[in-house]
Amino acid sequence: MSDSPKPVSDKPAVELRTVTADEAEMRLDRWFKRHFPDVNHSYLQKLLRTGQVRVDGKRAETSTRLAAGQAVRIPPLAAWAAPVASPVTAKPKPAISDKEAEELRALVLYKDADVIALNKPAGLAVQGGTGTSRHLDAMLDALRFDSPERPKLVHRLDKDTSGVLLLARNSFAATKLTEQFRGRDVRKIYWAATVGVPKPFQGKVDLPLSKETGGGERVVIDEKEGKKAVTYFSVLENVGKQAAFVAMWPRTGRTHQLRVHMNAIGTPILGDGKYAGQNASVAGAEVPKKLHLHARRLILPHPRGGRTIDVTAPLPDHMQATWKYFGFSPNLRGDPFEGVE
Repeated sequence: MSDSPKPVSDKPAVELRTVTADEAEMRLDRWFKRHFPDVNHSYLQKLLRTGQVRVDGKRAETSTRLAAGQAVRIPPLAAWAAPVASPVTAKPKPAISDKEAEELRALVLYKDADVIALNKPAGLAVQGGTGTSRHLDAMLDALRFDSPERPKLVHRLDKDTSGVLLLARNSFAATKLTEQFRGRDVRKIYWAATVGVPKPFQGKVDLPLSKETGGGERVVIDEKEGKKAVTYFSVLENVGKQAAFVAMWPRTGRTHQLRVHMNAIGTPILGDGKYAGQNASVAGAEVPKKLHLHARRLILPHPRGGRTIDVTAPLPDHMQATWKYFGFSPNLRGDPFEGVE
């Protein structure tokens, strides 16, 4: 007698489930755990490896980040993996103190009926993970203001990156904004200090990236199997050959893209020990050792149409100190990539 798992008999052969707005940016494995709590990691990996589970018709990985409106293909599952009648209710978000709520609201750069833009501080994770108990996602109730809905994440910034982070205040905005971030409608300008000066002063890095084998969050250049990753850069100011004030525009949104790309051309981002190791500092410079990467400006169409959202975030304290040390201009305006499409 065969030991192969029997499909659930009262379910269609293949089911498509739509990712809801409150599930945007959720990893596929966590989404699966929410809908099918009995499916273990190894079984899910097998379904993904054989192409039975797909997202919008494409192959995916356990770490794939989902977007609102995407369709997840569910094949016939083993009888023991039958789904719950409805998705498992998410664990309640931990309460935050009145002081923390007030501090979070003070970070708001822009707010209307659909959108909130925050100046995310460096060191604050956007979402939870192993060993991360304090993160923005657990604090979003403090940003309801007059809305009955909890704000929703529509994109992410690395924990150590500061700057403009957009939130959707309702499901309609979440769907529209997620679509924009997946497409080419969003202009994201980052500021960084680099060790050394990129040559030429303006250029483009086009190097595919993939996650390093063996787990972890490190990303590597992978010419064979990596995903396309393109970054434009422009040197705005420099101190001899020691350091530079660089603007960057990531045309794709790969994990750690800017950090890996700048390191690849020989001018790592100041303070990026993860990718540059001992080369992440300027010899003799008395500046903070934190990562010097800041999401300076975000430009995109409003989800309701008819106008443009254009938000700028001031530099965090550690970067202001470094800008002062090197004599960089902290309030430069304009778009260094104007005319670049």
